[in-house]
Amino acid sequence: MTAHLIDGKQIAAEIRWEVKQKVDERLSRGLPIPGLATVLVGDNPASQVYVRNKQKACTEAGIRSFGHALPADASQEEVEALVRQLNADSEVNGILVQLPLPAHLNEERVLSAIDLAKDVDGFHPLNIGRLAQKGREPLFIPCTPAGVMVLLERAGAQLAGANVVVLGRSNIVGMPVALLLLRADATVTICHSKTRDLPAVVRQADVLVAAIGKPEMVRGDWLKPGAVVIDVGINRVGDASAPKGSRLVGDVAFEEALKVASAITPVPGGVGPMTIAMLLKNTLRARELADVASA
Repeated sequence: MTAHLIDGKQIAAEIRWEVKQKVDERLSRGLPIPGLATVLVGDNPASQVYVRNKQKACTEAGIRSFGHALPADASQEEVEALVRQLNADSEVNGILVQLPLPAHLNEERVLSAIDLAKDVDGFHPLNIGRLAQKGREPLFIPCTPAGVMVLLERAGAQLAGANVVVLGRSNIVGMPVALLLLRADATVTICHSKTRDLPAVVRQADVLVAAIGKPEMVRGDWLKPGAVVIDVGINRVGDASAPKGSRLVGDVAFEEALKVASAITPVPGGVGPMTIAMLLKNTLRARELADVASA
């Protein structure tokens, strides 16, 4: 068996094209153009790259981008004051505070300060709370988990009644994706560093979502034959044969998994491109919600 590759890059490109078409239509009708504000605190190189990529994607989709950078020693009040300023700006429909924040800042307070209607990252405690409650609908779903669900849908994964293992319990991916899978009527097991006999638990999974940040931790013999594997991990490992002396790998040993799984996302080119695509989609939705509110 050779697994089918779930092409996140292609699926993300389709979503980004759909967003651009809708933005172009708004422009032709004289409607306000969606705007996304990014807040970067400090000079973390990875965060700078992520923010630049998001701003570039906005430009390509016709979405206005407003970049705001604060020094690493910015105070809690300075960060929250900037968020309040963006809340009040009618040209800004989405606010994205790039995580992680410097250690001295209270992340929950910063995220809670974002206007719920502009929480395009989906991390406001109220949005997450609604996601966790049956019959309640969040305004926005966190981008990476939302992207995972789209990939599973496109791969034809049957989630209702399926055994799904989520490897990792972070607030950014593991916990929200587990909640989304529950909403899809999957039987969900969340694994973490204290899980006993992890390979045996993973081996029960019809669907595996790996988001633990450990390079190639999940081996091929951990997988149930025919499982669908979504690899969220992005890890850089040394490789003397690579042009830059390193390469990107996921949390799953890809070559081993190819021989066991029925479908799998590659790294890179799987989940990563979906995160930005879903951010653009959320930003457009925020603008549409603003239209309704002002009607």
